[in-house]
Amino acid sequence: MSTLIEVRVKPRSSRSCILGCESGIWQVALHAPPEGGRANSELLRLLSEALDIPVSHLDIQGGSKSRNKRVSIETLDQREVILRLNRQLE
Repeated sequence: MSTLIEVRVKPRSSRSCILGCESGIWQVALHAPPEGGRANSELLRLLSEALDIPVSHLDIQGGSKSRNKRVSIETLDQREVILRLNRQLE
């Protein structure tokens, strides 16, 4: 089982956090700059913590050099992903 989510990142933010979901696209602030893959690594780490799954279950499928990314999440269905990410907003 694998779920894809759309993410728009805002690198060089004051802190790393999940900001919310607009039109089906998750907005994520990242402290790391978009250099040398650091923002991508931080995105996967943040999602791993928020979803309570290992980083190895996450993969950037598209947009690795863009602010708009498509992230594949193994082991969780769409409903569970939304539930866990929304918990981070409370």
